[in-house]
Amino acid sequence: MTHALVLLLALLIGVVAGLRAFAAPAAVAWAAMLDWIILDGTWAQWLAHPITVTVLTILAIGELVTDQLPKTPSRKTPMQFVPRLVSGGFAGAVIGTAWGYTFGGLGAGVVGAVLGTLGGYEARRRLVARNGGRDLPIALLEDGIAIGGGILVAWLTSVI
Repeated sequence: MTHALVLLLALLIGVVAGLRAFAAPAAVAWAAMLDWIILDGTWAQWLAHPITVTVLTILAIGELVTDQLPKTPSRKTPMQFVPRLVSGGFAGAVIGTAWGYTFGGLGAGVVGAVLGTLGGYEARRRLVARNGGRDLPIALLEDGIAIGGGILVAWLTSVI
């Protein structure tokens, strides 16, 4: 895979992390377990372990639930923003590692997380306003985009 494609996939998994922080690590863990991304002999090979995949999947599902709670703070607060950056950087580094671009993947993942966090916030804010202030349908749409996007990026690591 070319350097540009690896960085694009790392950027896109970062966008997923910006939407839902745990969706990106769960997606790359599933990709590793399914051998869509080969991490054998790397620092990230532990992601392919079924326990890791299970824990990250549970965390991702938990995040989908907590996002719907009225007291959940804005994703732009440091308490929510920083974990998205870490998650995006981590997931991007994992993708980069499979092709020898760990640090490039990390950087692209962080940039993607910034784009996903800020872009996702603005898109959701505007769509909720157009939807008469009803947040739940838009939040569920965003959940679907994050999950589907994570699966798509993970799958693309195996076919591109």
